[in-house]
Amino acid sequence: MGMADTVTKEYMRGNKVFADAFNYLIYDGEQVVKPALLQELDTTEIAIPFALDENESPTEDVVQKYRDVLKSTVIMQDSRASYILLGVENQTEIHYAMPVRNIIYDALQYGKQVSEVAKRHKNQGDRKGHNKGEYLSGFYKEDRIRPVVTLVVHFGADEWDGPLSLYDMMDLEDEKLLEYVQDYRIFLIDPYKLTKADLKKFSSSLGDVLGYIKYSKDKKALSKFLNDSQVMVMDNDAARVIRDITNTPIYVPDGKGEIDMCKAVRDMIDESKQEG
Repeated sequence: MGMADTVTKEYMRGNKVFADAFNYLIYDGEQVVKPALLQELDTTEIAIPFALDENESPTEDVVQKYRDVLKSTVIMQDSRASYILLGVENQTEIHYAMPVRNIIYDALQYGKQVSEVAKRHKNQGDRKGHNKGEYLSGFYKEDRIRPVVTLVVHFGADEWDGPLSLYDMMDLEDEKLLEYVQDYRIFLIDPYKLTKADLKKFSSSLGDVLGYIKYSKDKKALSKFLNDSQVMVMDNDAARVIRDITNTPIYVPDGKGEIDMCKAVRDMIDESKQEG
């Protein structure tokens, strides 16, 4: 895993930022997903029968598949509790098979839930009162699994031009046949497509990070973005994402803490002028 992938994963692991991303995606910025209710889960899904080896060549050896971040939470709506699993995949580069990748993650997570239910029934020995079909599947009529929502966060300045659904990866024009082919779309946050109004819907440093990335290839637009912000205080994890993703040569102290990105960039510019 490269440094950029490492810092984005560490950044998105924070409950406040994680919740902010899903509140933007699902609730248009309303603070419904509560950071305090998020619990991080084991990201190991299951062994799968295909992968790439260290030389990026196909291999038939089974491997463990890992999500970037997976958390469980309880969402309260209309006095009813919804128990849900939320997963984030960070992409510093565009992944042109992302719909299939997400299908695998989600399907394996659902399979894992069913297996855990079956294991619990076996350990409890509670077959009495259940039919043969329930016993063989290990999943009883009253059993339920939790929904899984996977969000892709693109930490790149270029527009995401990869497929947004399974259909986009296919060359199939027969609409009648398509009715019987399951589609699968990805949920994506792409800085390139975010408007100023969109960026204001974020309540954490994520809005500033995505805004900086969005304008990073346009010096005038970036300067205006920073001037409009005046003060952009963010934690060091967020500043490292900006530094490593956009190759902005700013100094970010090790460990936890906060930094004013606007001041850090101005200091960098002033130093460059003095050296030049």
